[in-house]
Amino acid sequence: MKQLTSYLKQNPWFSSFRTAFLSNPNRILSVKATFVIGPLIIIMVSLGLPFYAVTLGLGALAGALSETDDHPNGRLKSMALKVLSFAIASFSVELLQPYPIILGIGLALSTILFILIGGISERFRGVTFGGLLIGIYTMIGTQISPNWYIQPILLISGAFIYGTFSYILLRIKPYSLLEEQLARGFSALSLYLNEKSKLFPVTKEREKEIRTKLAVLNVQTVEALDRCKEVLNSYSESLNDQTPLKPYLYYFMVLQSLHERATSSHERYDLLSTNPSNRDLIGGIRQLLKELSTATQRFGISLLTGIPYKHPTVVDWLMNAVSNSVKNDNLNPSVPIKLLIINLTQSHNLLKNIKENYNVILLPKLEKETHSYYERFKLQLNINHPKMRYALKLSLTFLVSYATYKYFKIEKGEWIVLTVLLVLQPSYSETRKFLFQRILGTLAGVLSGIIIIKLFTFYGQIALMIASAYLFFFWLKRKYSISVIYVTFFVMCAFNIIANKGIDVMGPRLIDTVIGAFISFLIVRFLWPNWQYKKLPQLLSEAVLKNSAYLKAILNEYEKPLVDDLEYRIARREAHRADNALVKAWQNMQLDPKKHQKLKATAFRLTYLNHALLSYLSALGAHRDQNKKQPLNILSFENHILKTLEESFNWLTIVDNSQINHIENNLEELRQLLHSKKEEEAVRIEYSLLFNITEVTQRILKQAQLFKLAEGENTNK
Repeated sequence: MKQLTSYLKQNPWFSSFRTAFLSNPNRILSVKATFVIGPLIIIMVSLGLPFYAVTLGLGALAGALSETDDHPNGRLKSMALKVLSFAIASFSVELLQPYPIILGIGLALSTILFILIGGISERFRGVTFGGLLIGIYTMIGTQISPNWYIQPILLISGAFIYGTFSYILLRIKPYSLLEEQLARGFSALSLYLNEKSKLFPVTKEREKEIRTKLAVLNVQTVEALDRCKEVLNSYSESLNDQTPLKPYLYYFMVLQSLHERATSSHERYDLLSTNPSNRDLIGGIRQLLKELSTATQRFGISLLTGIPYKHPTVVDWLMNAVSNSVKNDNLNPSVPIKLLIINLTQSHNLLKNIKENYNVILLPKLEKETHSYYERFKLQLNINHPKMRYALKLSLTFLVSYATYKYFKIEKGEWIVLTVLLVLQPSYSETRKFLFQRILGTLAGVLSGIIIIKLFTFYGQIALMIASAYLFFFWLKRKYSISVIYVTFFVMCAFNIIANKGIDVMGPRLIDTVIGAFISFLIVRFLWPNWQYKKLPQLLSEAVLKNSAYLKAILNEYEKPLVDDLEYRIARREAHRADNALVKAWQNMQLDPKKHQKLKATAFRLTYLNHALLSYLSALGAHRDQNKKQPLNILSFENHILKTLEESFNWLTIVDNSQINHIENNLEELRQLLHSKKEEEAVRIEYSLLFNITEVTQRILKQAQLFKLAEGENTNK
């Protein structure tokens, strides 16, 4: 075996295939699921047990969909919870089939409980989602099950077999989950850097467009950072000896530092582009950002493939060329460009030495959830809590769907309930997005599947079913509508294998999907629709509050740098989360009904402005290690801005508008003072950043006045 492995590694085609395969985490999940589903189907069909084959496959499918990212010890716990949850859901459905009213009420009540338990942690969320899915799968297959207990046992067994296989693989390579999540983070940052390179050069109008795209890409990067933190915490809680975590913690810290430098802005990019003194450097910076983007992506791939990371020599060459250009006596680039180049140099050095420096750092602390499971569950027991509202909406939609198909005796009506589970989301806009993708994917799958399936023999359909399982998982996190096409193929082949009725059930499947989507649409449209424009004032207030906390953390670091900057990192992450919430509200608003797209233009401007403000704060934070001794007048200005931001938050959260003039006057006075300061170069950039922070804050508050006016109009009405 070792000789075969050694031989294969020496072949260039195998190395290329291996690298391409491992560099995409979606393929790994797809292959894992297919390696379980495929053999189960083949073995059971060869034994003449097609129902067993399909049901075991569905159990494995549900097991894969509900899998959590845990340390192997945590994975064992979640697998035990999963088996228990699946058993309760499946056996309950089978036993209550003769009593449809009790089953419908039980489905509704258990849904509320499952969703609230899932809100406790990510581990529970996966398990409870799987429990709901298994319950509905049981409803779909109960009429063709040989005995009432057979189907639950098969579904649980399929999930258990998949869980066992996945656990063994995780034991063989226990840190693969950490490597995968970190790789996703570096990949997301790579996309951000590539988009940012388009700002060199840029016009004023084009800058707004690119900054908005950067705000959207930042959402993906921050979410990837959060997932990395959660998985690191899972491993940290399970390990007595933290030493093996050291390199991964260091990579995570590097990723955070690179992210802060990537999101930094030292000046408006249109001004940098039009400044004649920067002309010869702009093109070099653009290319350098592109190459840093490539290097970041390459490091992520090295984590997945195990191939040692080699920092591209072209980045070294470009960095030296740009740095030497700044030192050239004939060039005199602006101070922001010089600071930007320092930032890029530090990013370059971090990536270049990323495999060498992790042994010299202390293990940093990570943000952890401080509330107990009970406290987290109790917090959700409030009608205004988003999780409780979602649980009630999903429960009611299940009840209506179940009653509809029972009352009208709709053929294969269980698929109505399944559609609800998969498309109903907490908000109207998110539901609408999934709803249309589900309908389009099902329609495309039915039409193409009817044609394709006729070309396959019985064993060809088994092969198609297994291939569809692979492609379903491959596309699930990339393009939901495409994954729906392949799961439709899977269902069609399954019914053909069991009873040669794959094509016959496609009509009911399509009709049931439309009915389920329509019921979901009605519920989410009229029950707590959560229109985005109503959320904007609160989201903006939260963003200003978190930006203030971030600035305060930066000031603390300037005055008294700490060995472990946990509080600083928490403040920074909270500011980015608040920015992301604003971005998502703007994105989702575009899917709301037109009459509820109030302040859409304002939401767009706020997305742009708040991300710009966060960028200037990030620049101030990124350079906190360079200027240890800050002049007292700089710190007093920063404290004054902090006070003004806090006043702005207070103004945003009260009804009285009288303070706005006072705040605007303060900001204008600050702008004038900062603009007039003539200091040495090292300090002048601080004034420039503070000037930009005050200017953007002023513009944000002007947009906020529109909220106040809208609130006033609603009050008068």
